[in-house]
Amino acid sequence: MNLLLDTHSIIWFLMGDRRLSHRARRAIEFGRNWISVSAISGYELVYKSLRGKLEFPIGADIVAEIRNAHFTVLSVSLEHAIEAAQLGGPHGDPWDRVLVAQARIENLIVVTRDRAFAEYGVRTLW
Repeated sequence: MNLLLDTHSIIWFLMGDRRLSHRARRAIEFGRNWISVSAISGYELVYKSLRGKLEFPIGADIVAEIRNAHFTVLSVSLEHAIEAAQLGGPHGDPWDRVLVAQARIENLIVVTRDRAFAEYGVRTLW
């Protein structure tokens, strides 16, 4: 499977947090699955952390943590940005809209507990 981790899934996986479902953790740990994180999630993590809206005690270097987990970083392309900007529907979160666009364009399954992704025709795993 080709997976794209939602930001909370990244945090919970790296922290060993039990809020990450057993099914999601198994899929991330399964060596044959391709696991990606969006560059936009890095932006979201730091942006929210600096504003006191998110604490993620993973480590001082989130880039190193993500690379040590052997995740592939998915850049945000012009096509992703345009698709995200054109999305209608229920999701107002700009970071999640980019993830939706990436999942749709790249045919990825999003590891998320957020049910709004499915409303965009995106496959999810939780």
